[in-house]
Amino acid sequence: MAINSPKLSDKQRRILDFIQEFVSAHPYPPSVRDIQIGCHISSTSVVDYNLRQLQLNGHIFRSPDISRGIQLLGANQVQFPDSSVAIPVMGYVAAGEPLPVFPESFNYEPMETLNLPSSLVPKNKRIFALRVKGHSMVDALIDDGDVVLLEATRQAEQGEMVVAWLKNEEETTLKRFYPEGEQVRLQPANTQMDPILVDAENVEVHGRVVGVIRLLY
Repeated sequence: MAINSPKLSDKQRRILDFIQEFVSAHPYPPSVRDIQIGCHISSTSVVDYNLRQLQLNGHIFRSPDISRGIQLLGANQVQFPDSSVAIPVMGYVAAGEPLPVFPESFNYEPMETLNLPSSLVPKNKRIFALRVKGHSMVDALIDDGDVVLLEATRQAEQGEMVVAWLKNEEETTLKRFYPEGEQVRLQPANTQMDPILVDAENVEVHGRVVGVIRLLY
């Protein structure tokens, strides 16, 4: 159950308990609407306020860019018997030519779920996964069919591997990120492929690669 912190109101404690119970039963966190219904709260705005308080007090982390973007922190985390972590696979990303996909697809319920050893998953970060299509990142040891683990973020440093959303084209791609003034260079890790050059205003980072999983069947 949730820790008995004096910083928690009764309503916040109920919400924290509900999140823990939901995560124990599902491979993804609850939505604000799930919490409203499950805790019998009058409106989603009341839920949102209490979630902000829980984040300020260090009980949860919320990603502003992902629906269901709630992660339990510290002693509140749900411990599974096998010390595994359920990672939602939210869809596909292109390692090659950009793959048409709507950005809202990252807000849908998972396409599948991977149960990974907790040692492979960065702690206290909002992590999701995408399946790779294409060969543009083979020199970074990422190939077609692999799964990339990503930290949900809109920020990236030069040279980091990211999932980039091309707004005008409504396409995503997996590349290394190089901001260059008014342009961004999205660089493949494959000597046979050219970089993608786009206006900086046309690019959004949707995640930063923190790991790669090669699944053997």
